Amino acid sequence: MDALRPYAPADRAACLAIFDACTPRFFDPSERPAFTAWLDAPPPGADHLVIAREGDVLACGGWMREGEAAVLCWGMVAPALHRQGLGRRLTLARLAAMRRAPGVALLKLDTTPASRGFYAGLGFEVVAVTPDGYGPGLDRVDMTLRP
Repeated sequence: MDALRPYAPADRAACLAIFDACTPRFFDPSERPAFTAWLDAPPPGADHLVIAREGDVLACGGWMREGEAAVLCWGMVAPALHRQGLGRRLTLARLAAMRRAPGVALLKLDTTPASRGFYAGLGFEVVAVTPDGYGPGLDRVDMTLRP
């Protein structure tokens, strides 16, 4: 059984390996230092989860508050395990936590075109697209959902 649990510092190398495997389709290489900083010292009140199987981290993702919004951050699944429900399970768990947070009026995220359809399937709507927003050839798609 896959375990959904809070991120622990021992998960750092596995999460970075997933990030590297998801680059450049889902992340620009220039984003790695920001992800590393998130893992090492997440913002106050931020939460980061992992899905692990027999001790191996398969997926990770977090969320944080931004005023009256709750923001999905750094969600990723090992590419060999895409389309097996891990991303959906991880995202639904984070959305549930975001909805429980007091005073949240908006759920939001930014992602790449490769993940746009996944989030649209969960009810998110595109509010902006920034060409090359993450780097050359990697557009940024901003999406929102009402809690």
